Amino acid sequence: MADAEHNSIYGPVDSWRLGRSLGVDVLCVDSICSFECVYCQLGKINRVTSERAVYVPTEKVISDLRNADWQSADVITFSGSGEPTLAANLGEIITAIRDLTGKPIAILTNSTLLGDAIVRAEAGLADRVYCKLDAWSEDSLRRVDRPAAGVSLGSIVSGIRQFRKEYKGFLGIQTMLLTRPADADIERLAELYRVIGPDEIELNIPLRPIPSEWVLESRGNITGRPEGMHVLKTMEPSEAGEIGSRIAGLTGIRVITPFDRPPQN
Repeated sequence: MADAEHNSIYGPVDSWRLGRSLGVDVLCVDSICSFECVYCQLGKINRVTSERAVYVPTEKVISDLRNADWQSADVITFSGSGEPTLAANLGEIITAIRDLTGKPIAILTNSTLLGDAIVRAEAGLADRVYCKLDAWSEDSLRRVDRPAAGVSLGSIVSGIRQFRKEYKGFLGIQTMLLTRPADADIERLAELYRVIGPDEIELNIPLRPIPSEWVLESRGNITGRPEGMHVLKTMEPSEAGEIGSRIAGLTGIRVITPFDRPPQN
């Protein structure tokens, strides 16, 4: 059961893609994910797993929500301390939050569990789903996302494709680029986007500071470089914009980056 001091609701925070976003953390007992991404803003994933379980009771999430400033949020977003689809009560929580608030609901997922029909059905209750796809090869998946055993690029892409066929809401693909991919790799990535057919592609580079251990506060928007945190060396924002333009040309799909718009205060 979640520690009483670990609130499952955080924010609202300013999101470059969603506006004022109230975060829902259905894993806040620990950092729990099926990836150990080298750029993870949580710092360290303490439980690497692909097994679903109930980590935070639905009743606690709703209690925390009632005490939060949910009225000022544009959207309620499932993200937080890892991969939200690992919560076996995800669908129940989405339904309860929708009944209470009537707000649009979004999920940020790393896509690793979308091969499971139950997970697809529960994620499909959200109005907007953003699926991570950082890799164009098994090697790049292992180097950047460092998945749990049994997770492959093929299983990820297959799961997203099946979800795309069944889902009636808005589907975005999120890609984090650390260094500039080779031209051939950009073309491979573009082909995966074409196969999936999302409504939008979002390219980003890792600019957020990374703690050495799991820090609950890092699920929000930490700015600057607090003591004990580091920032990865990555490509320039202009390079991400150039790659985005090329991918848009190759796919015919809208591509956005956080550098396309003025920074938020």
